[in-house]
Amino acid sequence: MNTREFIEIEEKYGAHNYHPLDVVIERGEGVWVYDVDGKKYLDCLSAYSALNQGHVHPAILEAMTEQAKKVTLTSRAFRNDQLPLFYKEISEMTGYEMSLPMNSGAEAVETALKLARKWAYQVKGVPRHEAEMILASGNFHGRTVSIISFSTEPSYRDDFGPFTPGFKIVEYGDAKAIEHAITPNTAAVMLEPIQGEAGVVVPPEGYLKQVAEICKKNNVLFIADEIQTGLGRTGRLFASEYEGIKPDVTIVGKALSGGFYPVSAVLASKELLGLFNPGEHGSTFGGSPLAAAVARAALKVIRDENLVENAAKMGEYFKEQLEEIPSPHVKLVRGKGLLIGVVLKPEARGARRFCEALQQKGILAKETHEHVIRFAPPLIIQKETLDWALPIIREVLMMP
Repeated sequence: MNTREFIEIEEKYGAHNYHPLDVVIERGEGVWVYDVDGKKYLDCLSAYSALNQGHVHPAILEAMTEQAKKVTLTSRAFRNDQLPLFYKEISEMTGYEMSLPMNSGAEAVETALKLARKWAYQVKGVPRHEAEMILASGNFHGRTVSIISFSTEPSYRDDFGPFTPGFKIVEYGDAKAIEHAITPNTAAVMLEPIQGEAGVVVPPEGYLKQVAEICKKNNVLFIADEIQTGLGRTGRLFASEYEGIKPDVTIVGKALSGGFYPVSAVLASKELLGLFNPGEHGSTFGGSPLAAAVARAALKVIRDENLVENAAKMGEYFKEQLEEIPSPHVKLVRGKGLLIGVVLKPEARGARRFCEALQQKGILAKETHEHVIRFAPPLIIQKETLDWALPIIREVLMMP
């Protein structure tokens, strides 16, 4: 079957809740993918940063297949021999005392919301069911009903109310707005250190540090959603590290499994995660032996292959080279590490046509919020590969 035949079947039988580029990927290896017609592409999206380690990393594949031969799922009704080691290794790598594994990123966000509310009632003394949380405009934390309740994107919200109460929205990048929004009932502030889905929006320098100080002063938890920015993507293990802060809670996902399996986790202190009692929260698949084995291997690859350092080095080079392209369509280039957004001028007539042109020339990137091209290749990418891609990107950005 060819590309057109696969697309026709998908369009006929599948819900149309995505607008993908018309490429049908059959296999991947490292930074490259191949479509059903045999064409080769450089993946510059990494499944929205889930593939920091590259496609089908052999060490993660081996861990997954070996574990799959033994036992894949026990539920949390029983213990398994992989989860304790995952707990230990992620704590040693991140510096957090405890973790709570889930599956999707949205599930981990929901876990963090529940944790913040329980802390507010059990520790801070907020009246039961009156806890509030502060979030930023332009946020993207998932698409569950509770999460879209604090989204500012109309397409995520318009036909899906009524919404979950207890959330306040302030302008992203404005620490003073957060300070003014805090009340005695405020449980937490939750932010993305860089807003990926909003178009790789980088806040003003010092913003996260200010927010962390405001939270500490007001006895409010600071939660960092590092599902997309974490585990090396921005050239640090966590993007929060750029400002020398350690949030009370950090949420990770995506690259935690290297793209093999949905694995996410909430990281925090014993004081916080120790608030959960048996039966109050859980997941059949969260913390399964297969998930834990895959995540352990994914973390080991990040550490042993120096992916954080490579992301910093290659990201700086890639961004500098993109900034030098004299395109009449480009307004600015922003980002950190290998999370880069090329922001186009309104008269460029949208980012989609540029992504489609890149696809035709063997590079897969994706538009976000209409006027931004997001470049986020796997963190294993090398300079020679970027040097192959840059003339193509230049050619496309210079087109009429």
